[in-house]
Amino acid sequence: LRSANPDQLRQAFGIAEYHGPRSQMMREIANPTMLHDGSGMGALIGSMAALMAMNGFTGAPAITVENEDAAQFWGDLGEVWTIEQNYIKPYPICRWAHAALDALSELMRAHRFHADDVTSITVNTFAESAALFPGMPATTSQAQYSLPFALAVMLVHGRIGPNEITGTGLTEPQVSALLPRISVHEAARHSERFPEGRWSDVTVELKDGRRLASGEMNARGGPEAPMDMHEVEAKFHIMAAALSKARRRTIWELREQLMQPEVKFEELARLVRVPMEEIHA
Repeated sequence: LRSANPDQLRQAFGIAEYHGPRSQMMREIANPTMLHDGSGMGALIGSMAALMAMNGFTGAPAITVENEDAAQFWGDLGEVWTIEQNYIKPYPICRWAHAALDALSELMRAHRFHADDVTSITVNTFAESAALFPGMPATTSQAQYSLPFALAVMLVHGRIGPNEITGTGLTEPQVSALLPRISVHEAARHSERFPEGRWSDVTVELKDGRRLASGEMNARGGPEAPMDMHEVEAKFHIMAAALSKARRRTIWELREQLMQPEVKFEELARLVRVPMEEIHA
């Protein structure tokens, strides 16, 4: 993007590799904060590495690029686009909780029960998912990394959006009352399929005596079970609800228009970056 020459790009890779974050992921899972995968620092280091390399700073070689055993990761460069293997989250929380949420949501739709009907919920999942924050969250960071809380919210509201994981959504008595009824267990069969899959199954026991089992489910949103474009657009409007409808519509329409050479990225950048009160679109 900055028109670096091959040597500058090589030096940038080396700088970024050397200084890039090696995040202690399970520490963040056990004590949810705003560290979130080291993504922020990773982006900063990547940007700084490019700027430093173009100003003569050296850092090559990057062993993750130049070592022989790294060739398998780069041999298909320009042929296989890994962004197409990525996923879009249906819910604004840790994806490790999504399979259980989908399982519960499917059971609710199929059997039409509500929070007051539930005696217990049992979740079998992979070890990393079972390690998610177990209690009633005090912060939105904890809410985004709590499987029991997410299930309780789904039971009460039938959805999980920004309003359910912030502000008064963190102090709802009906949600907190459900947490003791929810138990989460690691299942070896699910752990064995992680990280290639994020599998879980859910069993719900109702006050009328019914025992409903979801069967095994994998988190959707990835290439094996993608969200359709209507779902993606609906999520965009929910997450960008603080903007005016017209501004949201313009941003959404630009996603396709940016593929045309005459459309400049600065048109989207202005709509995204300028404070809300300065745009009346």
